[in-house]
Amino acid sequence: MEKADYRCLIELFENCFYADYQTRLVAGDDEPLYQPGTAGADHQVIFAHGFFASALHEIAHWCIAGAARRQQVDYGYWYEPDGRDAEQQAQFEQLERKPQAIEWLFSACADVPFQVSVDNLGGIEVDRAAFTAAVRAQLVAYLRDETLPPRAERFARALAAHYQQSYRSVVCQFLASA
Repeated sequence: MEKADYRCLIELFENCFYADYQTRLVAGDDEPLYQPGTAGADHQVIFAHGFFASALHEIAHWCIAGAARRQQVDYGYWYEPDGRDAEQQAQFEQLERKPQAIEWLFSACADVPFQVSVDNLGGIEVDRAAFTAAVRAQLVAYLRDETLPPRAERFARALAAHYQQSYRSVVCQFLASA
């Protein structure tokens, strides 16, 4: 299996969370979606088009979502599509800072590149560097203050072990660069 093969993420996610949360990671054909289970059906974290980065991003959202949010389609959030104005983009970046920080940690643990997603190709010009700095600052705060959501830490450690990396070294790299 090659390094960024999403199938290993499905297996790792299953091993980490299925017994406790009856939730499966699923490669989708379309846009990402969280689908809560009903009538004995499993919950599903569906990522886009078999993309490794999409899977990491959707797992990050799931790791942040509390129990009540995990009972709602897409955690009860409303998504503003491409073409956002400055105010909408600022709100998007505020909301996306935390999951993208966790995604960055996951990427580092899997030894794959990370790039923030501003997700506004048809909208205003976005300051990608400023958003990257905000996402990094959020990740450093999670690690420095030991406030990383427990499921996120659990999955990050599983990724690091699978990709033969030291979780502690990954964390130290972020903290040293702060």
